[in-house]
Amino acid sequence: MKLLFKQRLFSWFDSYDIFNEAGETVYVVKGQLAWGHCLKIFDAAGNELGMVKQKLLTWLPTFEMYLQGQYLGRIKREFTFFRPRYAIDCNGWQVEGSFFEWDYTIRNAAGQSIATVTKELFNWTDTYSIEVADHRDALCALMLVLAIDAEKCSRND
Repeated sequence: MKLLFKQRLFSWFDSYDIFNEAGETVYVVKGQLAWGHCLKIFDAAGNELGMVKQKLLTWLPTFEMYLQGQYLGRIKREFTFFRPRYAIDCNGWQVEGSFFEWDYTIRNAAGQSIATVTKELFNWTDTYSIEVADHRDALCALMLVLAIDAEKCSRND
């Protein structure tokens, strides 16, 4: 399953549309007014599915993920000098990115690829292509991409 993750051009808060290969909206992400990032994920019909929320007062950026109000796990940036690394407490998954932080691979505990994330260049806003091996993992993979994107935005502010 392939998803296209596009940030909305004119939005006061972090807002994204996530499309499938046919160009149909699968998810809508809306940023909420809060200290730190708080991103709520809705399906195409407007039903809230999940949330990614930045945990404040941590030494390195940390984000908690919730699926229909239930805590799912967290992702935390690890201290490194060159390649971005994140500690994930969710499904036994791991994320490692490229030197320029444009491409990521999400792997399970056995090292198998769950999703491949690629930043699409030459767009007006942040745009990512997410290739998910199993459609049941799409929402959780999307939450990780949102957390990583929010962490990068916090660093660049």
